Amino acid sequence: METSSNSVLLKASFNPLIRSYLLLYVAFFMLISVVGIVLLPIWLLGVGQWWSRHYFQLLECELSERSLRFKKGIIVQTEKTIPLENIQDVTFVEGPLLKYFDLCILKFETAGQSQGQAHDMQLIGIMDAQTFRNRIIEQRQRLMSTRYGQTQATNVTEQALLSEIRDSLRAIERLLAQTIEQGKPL
Repeated sequence: METSSNSVLLKASFNPLIRSYLLLYVAFFMLISVVGIVLLPIWLLGVGQWWSRHYFQLLECELSERSLRFKKGIIVQTEKTIPLENIQDVTFVEGPLLKYFDLCILKFETAGQSQGQAHDMQLIGIMDAQTFRNRIIEQRQRLMSTRYGQTQATNVTEQALLSEIRDSLRAIERLLAQTIEQGKPL
């Protein structure tokens, strides 16, 4: 359930050509494997078309005020939510096959990801991907500047408190020094 503080700002739409791309992508790997050559006609004439159509229908991606949520999968569904403050870089990838289908891949590098998880979140086939990428980066900067502003205000309050403590300690030191000078017991 979405709260008003984390409402959806932008919902991505996916290029329908992703279906053909996925169908041919898997077919290519079937073609280069011995077992896959036997299964290739079944893939191209039925199963692959069904799979790519349903895969496309279940794709979701939403940018909210604080996170990016992505959902994909048919049998095994994967849903990932990345807090915007953890996103370090958004890489835009286009290759010859992707360009032919008018597609691109957005790869996300996040803070704290291990080497084995590099580019663990990839979005393929988002329509107007450059604009979507720019909106993610802008929202991240907005979020970080808001947090930085709050941190800065907290730092000012902490500085004032530390100044009061310092002044109190100096007053105590002066009183102790006067007490010792007058020869009074502590």
